[in-house]
Amino acid sequence: MTIGIILAAGCSTRMGSPKALLPDPDGRPFVARLTRTFGAAGVTDIVIVTGIQHDAIVAAVATDRPTAYPSFFNNPKPERGQLSSLWIGLDAAAARPEVEAILVTPVDIPMVHASTIRQIVKVWQSQRAPVVRPAVGVRHGHPVLFDRTLFDELRRAPLDQGARAVVHAHADRIVNVPVEDEGCLVDVDTPADYDALVRDAN
Repeated sequence: MTIGIILAAGCSTRMGSPKALLPDPDGRPFVARLTRTFGAAGVTDIVIVTGIQHDAIVAAVATDRPTAYPSFFNNPKPERGQLSSLWIGLDAAAARPEVEAILVTPVDIPMVHASTIRQIVKVWQSQRAPVVRPAVGVRHGHPVLFDRTLFDELRRAPLDQGARAVVHAHADRIVNVPVEDEGCLVDVDTPADYDALVRDAN
């Protein structure tokens, strides 16, 4: 069984709204869009890790009425970095012995296609590689799948390096899945990124 983990605890509001609540080109909040995308890919067990906007994020997803309703876990100290949120999601997943892998994505990469997620899971099911991720040419995207064999390493990773430390430690065993989905690369990190996302969609 694979669980999707959406990291939505960031508290930056430099774009006028928390990233999780920014409307995508269709007007759906990023966090709700990703929830629907995971569900459409067949990943119906979803964990969303929130920060100080917990109530607003829960409300946004509930209003969107996804077919696969997620579980919400709050990170009380999101300022420690993204890995601290991953630990919370990981604890929720690892507590269930039937969970064999996690698919992790930050909420600010909202445009990934369901077909990409399906491909990642399919490749992992056939190869059981420790890390599986989408790739467009030489660029690597999200979500990144981590096999359960890496859960303990993720828990021990340095906060200042994040999950990248684990990915780098297994660089020779990573499986990059070629996709044509530019959306898995689109990281909305600045107002200019968001403007480009809306402009390109229109």
